Amino acid sequence: MRKDKPARLILENGVVFHGKSFGSERSSSGEVVFNTAMVGYPESLTDPSYEGQILTITYPIIGNYGVPPNSMTQGISDFFESERIHVKGLVILDYSHDYSHWNAERSLSDWLKEEDIPAIYGIDTRQLTKLLRENGSMSGKIVIDSDDENELEFYDPAKENLVDKVSCKEIIEYKNGEKKVVLVDCGVKHNIIRHLLRKNIHLIRVPWDYDFNSIDYDGLFISNGAGNPEFCQTTVDNIRIAMNGNKPIFGICMGNQLLAMAAGAKTYKLKYGHRSHNQPVREVGTNTCYITSQNHGYAVDASLLSDEWESYFENMNDGTNEGIRHKTKPFSSVQFHPEAASGPTDTEYLFQDFIDSL
Repeated sequence: MRKDKPARLILENGVVFHGKSFGSERSSSGEVVFNTAMVGYPESLTDPSYEGQILTITYPIIGNYGVPPNSMTQGISDFFESERIHVKGLVILDYSHDYSHWNAERSLSDWLKEEDIPAIYGIDTRQLTKLLRENGSMSGKIVIDSDDENELEFYDPAKENLVDKVSCKEIIEYKNGEKKVVLVDCGVKHNIIRHLLRKNIHLIRVPWDYDFNSIDYDGLFISNGAGNPEFCQTTVDNIRIAMNGNKPIFGICMGNQLLAMAAGAKTYKLKYGHRSHNQPVREVGTNTCYITSQNHGYAVDASLLSDEWESYFENMNDGTNEGIRHKTKPFSSVQFHPEAASGPTDTEYLFQDFIDSL
C-alpha cells in the first residue's frame, strides 16, 4: 500500500484543499491557474510562460504516459519546451503511479523530484477550477510540512519581471540558411525555434532587452513569454524603432502584447486567463474559425490601436483580442500558439506566411 505524504493547497482567500504529495517534498507558493488540456503535461511544465505559477490540470488522470528523455538537437530540447520545469507546483486529481509509453524514460513523479518541484494529487480539481473561474486566479501555496504554513508567504508573480528570469542571457545563433531572423527571447518555447529552423533560416536569438536594431536582419520574431508585459518597456521601445522600417515583424502570445504596446495599445490582466488546447478564434472580417492552443494571463485592448492597425483574430468565447496586423506594412502578431506543442496546429501556416514575407 502506498504511503504518500499528506499535502495541502492553501489559497489566499483561506480555502484549503487536502491531498497527497507526489513531487518534491518541499513547500512552494505561486499564482494558481488552470489548464483544460487533456494531454501535454511535459510540454506545459517546461513552458516558460508558466514561470511563477502553480498549475492545475483539469483532466483527471495525469502521469499515465510518463516523461520522455531530455535529449537535445542543436541545443534545443527534442520533447520539452525549455531546459527545465518552470511551474512552482503541480495540482491534479489523480496521479497514475504506473506509466506506459514507447518514449517514456521515467515517471512524472521521479522527474518532479529530480527538478525539486512540489506536486499534489487527490484534489477536487473541478471544485478548484470553478472557484478560480468565479474569483479569478489567485495566489496559493502547496504545503508539505505544517511548519511551512505560516513561514511561507503568498507569492504574486505579477510584481516581478519574469521575462528577465526566463529569457536567454546572451546571443545564440542557429545558422541554417541565408535569411536572417532575429528572435527576441521573452521566454521562447523550443517548438517555436524548431519551426523556424525547419524553414532553413539563420536564426539569431537575443535576450529580451537586447538592442536588436544594431543587427542586420531580414525579419523580426517576438516570442511568447512569462508574466506582466509592462515590465518589457525596453523591448517595446526597440520594437517601435524597428517599426520605422519595413522589415517583416511577427509575434506570438507575449509577442502580440508587446507589438500592440509598441503600436500604442494597452494590456490588461484577464480574470483567469486562456490556458487550453481548445480556444476558438475567428479571423476578423471572415467566417473562418480555428481551434488554437493558448497560455496567457494578459490580453490586448485593441480599441486603443491607431487607424494604421486592425484586429487580426478575436476569441469566440469572450471576444478578447487574439491578434493584430498593420494595414500597409508586414507587421502582425497572434495571441495563440500556431506551433502548438502540445495542441492543434491548424494555424501553423502563419509561420510560412512570415517566412514568405522576408
